[in-house]
Amino acid sequence: MSDRDPQPVERQLPTEEARDLLALVREIAQREIAPKAAQEEDAGRFPREVFTLLSESGLLGLPYDSEYGGGDQPYEVYLQVLEELAAARLTVGLGVSVHTLASYALAAHGTKQQQVEHLPAMLGGGLLGAYCLSEPSSGSDAASLRTRAVRDGDEWVINGTKAWITHGGVADFYTVMARTGEDGPRGITAFLVPGDAPGLSAAAPEKKMGMKGSPTAQVHLDDVRIPDERRIGEEGQGFAIALSALDSGRLGIAACAIGLAQAALDEAVAYATQRRQFGHPIADFQGLRFMIADMATQIEAGRALYLAAARLRDTGRPFAKQAAMAKLHCTDTAMKVTTDAVQILGGYGYTADFPAERYMREAKVLQIVEGTNQIQRMVIARHVAGPEGR
Repeated sequence: MSDRDPQPVERQLPTEEARDLLALVREIAQREIAPKAAQEEDAGRFPREVFTLLSESGLLGLPYDSEYGGGDQPYEVYLQVLEELAAARLTVGLGVSVHTLASYALAAHGTKQQQVEHLPAMLGGGLLGAYCLSEPSSGSDAASLRTRAVRDGDEWVINGTKAWITHGGVADFYTVMARTGEDGPRGITAFLVPGDAPGLSAAAPEKKMGMKGSPTAQVHLDDVRIPDERRIGEEGQGFAIALSALDSGRLGIAACAIGLAQAALDEAVAYATQRRQFGHPIADFQGLRFMIADMATQIEAGRALYLAAARLRDTGRPFAKQAAMAKLHCTDTAMKVTTDAVQILGGYGYTADFPAERYMREAKVLQIVEGTNQIQRMVIARHVAGPEGR
């Protein structure tokens, strides 16, 4: 609509290497991702070749150890990469975040032998991961999951159904939480399940209001046999591993939300500076100027919040409260900013000829995934006011 190119985000990066990395990401995003985003989302096409390119470019294992094919990057850099990718296409940014989440259990809790055997392919070998915690009857109450793994000699036999699995049906490996013991959180164990394991299948992808290019599906495990060598951590440690992974994963969602919001702001500003009414660009009218100012301020605040949480993580300090705050604020900001972008574009914003309506539809899911924003408020309140029912 406009010849006005969006201004690059001003970033505080810790090293020259990080600046070069962000420049590479922007180049890939502008050349390979953004030009096809609208058409492929409309067609519901998953861009597997983009993830292959990202893997070949060293961008699928950024926060992990270079000994195993990772990038040795701090979370504050990795998250800003996610933001750039999500601004180009949320399916890609969120997909990288989910892959990082799926790799976490093995990277943080696997044995040395497991890491040597599996991590190089997961982080830089072209594989794509999925994270399997939620089930049809257990979403927010994840500790009540029913998928069960029963030991049979040196193997485990897994039966159950996982729900709302990003990359379900296209992933090469699944990090699966299954019950191996008593009811509740202490009876859950983590497993690394190959995507081609006999008995593993995926249902047809869910028909969603947004992110149609990102497959979300139920994953069925019917007598799936895996060796004990693919158990991650100790028996009964799976729920603690899952929660630890989600603390980091929520920062990924926060960064993706800010990327999406930034894309919506850029679209709104480009439109408002060109669209003329009453002899002036509509960006001259105070009502719209105030909307744009609020949008920009909310985005900057969200970016500062997720980066502050990331820097706590990078220095080994507790960050669960700040991760929940970042996920809450950034995803609510994405919903508000994308809605305002549609309003600024007016009737055009409600059409598929402009990306604003897609941004608005995509923003909604970010308030739901990896812990709804109501759950984030519960987490934050427990940190601030203590546990319920004291």
